[in-house]
Amino acid sequence: MTDPAAVGTGPAEAAAPRRGALTGPMFLMATSAIGPGFITQTTLFTARLGAAFAFAIVVSVVVDVAIQLNVWRVVGVSGRRAQDLGNAVLPGGGYALAALDLFGGLVFNIGNVAGTALGLNALLGLDVKAGGVLSALVAVAIFLIRRAGAVMDRIVIVLGVVMILMTLYVAAVSGPPLGAALRESVAPGEVDFLVITTLIGGTVGGYITYAGAHRMIESGVGGPGDVREITRGAVTGVLVTGLMRVLLFLAVLGVVAGGVHLAEANPAPSAFEHAAGETGLRAFGLIMWSAAITSVIGASYTSVSFLVSFSPWVERHRDRLVVAFIAVSTALYLAIGAGPAKLLVLAGALNGLILPFGLGLLLWVAARRRDLLGGHRYPAWLLALGVAAWLLALYFGWHALSGLDDLWG
Repeated sequence: MTDPAAVGTGPAEAAAPRRGALTGPMFLMATSAIGPGFITQTTLFTARLGAAFAFAIVVSVVVDVAIQLNVWRVVGVSGRRAQDLGNAVLPGGGYALAALDLFGGLVFNIGNVAGTALGLNALLGLDVKAGGVLSALVAVAIFLIRRAGAVMDRIVIVLGVVMILMTLYVAAVSGPPLGAALRESVAPGEVDFLVITTLIGGTVGGYITYAGAHRMIESGVGGPGDVREITRGAVTGVLVTGLMRVLLFLAVLGVVAGGVHLAEANPAPSAFEHAAGETGLRAFGLIMWSAAITSVIGASYTSVSFLVSFSPWVERHRDRLVVAFIAVSTALYLAIGAGPAKLLVLAGALNGLILPFGLGLLLWVAARRRDLLGGHRYPAWLLALGVAAWLLALYFGWHALSGLDDLWG
C-alpha cells in the first residue's frame, strides 16, 4: 500500500523544486473542473443557446477567478484545509462543509466514471460498463503507487495538455462563427440563470473549489510569503479551464450553427463526429476519457482530503479510503439507471448550490480572523471581489432552484 504521506506531504515532495510546486495543484484544479460534466454541459448548452452561450462562459470565468483567488489565498496563507478553517470560525462548520463536499464529490464521481465509459466507448468501442470498471481500476492503480501524489501531478498535467490540443484541432475544423460568438459574449440575446449556475458549479462548485488549494498546501506551498505564487497559480488554473471551455464551445458551435441536430442521448460525440468524421469521434473519445479519468482522480483525492484532519486513523489509511471512494462511485454508476448526460448536468447544478456555504466560511476568515492568516493583511479589493462573487453565487443558486425539476424531468 502507498505511504499516506506520499499522497500529500512526503519528504520527496518537500524536496522538489519550488518553481514547479504549483504546476500540479494548478492542473489538478483545472482538470478536476474539465470533466465529463464540463464537456456534456458545454455541448448541451451550446446546442440550446447557440452563440449566446458565450456570455454565460464569460460570466462564469469572471466569477471563477474571483472565487479561486479568495479560496487559494485564504487556504494557502493560513496553511490549513477548508474544513479546519470552517471549524475555527463556526462550531461544526467544517464538519458540515466536509459532509456537503463528500456528497457533492460522490455525485460528481459517479458521473466521472460514466464519462470514462463514454470515452472508451467512442475511442475503442468498449462496452460502457466494462469501460467504467476498467477506468476505475486505472485510477485505483495510481493511488497504490508509491509517491502517488507526484505521479498524480504528472498524469493530470499530461492529460490536460492532450485535451486542450485535441479540442483545438476540432474547433479549427468545425468552422465556428467567431463574430457572432464575440458579439454575444457582451450583448447576449438570451441569459439563463440555471446555465450560469451549472457552469460555475461545474468549475468551482463542491469539491472542485478546494482541489488545487488543498493539493497546494500538501505540496509544501503556503504562508504569507508565498502570496504571489498562490495568486499566479489560482488565476492560471482558472484560465486553463476557461480556455478549454472556449475551445469546446467553438467546436460545437461550428456544428450546430450549420443546422446539425445533435443526438439527444449523447450530444457531445455527435458534435465531434459531425465536425471531423471518424477522426472527430475518436478525438472525442480520447478527450472525454482524459477529462473523466483526471476528474475521478481529482474528486477522490479532494473528497478524502476533507477527512484527513479529523482523525489520525484517516490520515494513516488515506490511500485505502481514496480507493474505497473510487470503488463506491463505480458501484453506484453500475447500479444507477439515469442517463450519463442528465446525471452530469445535475451534478454541476448541485455543486453550484453547495458553493455559497464553503465560500462564505472562508470569506469570514479573510474579513474577521487575521489570526488564522498569520497576521497577513487581506486586501480589501480581493475581499470585496469575493463577497461580490458570493452574492452572485447565492443569486444564481436561488434562481436555479426553480429549474432543477425541469433539468431532471
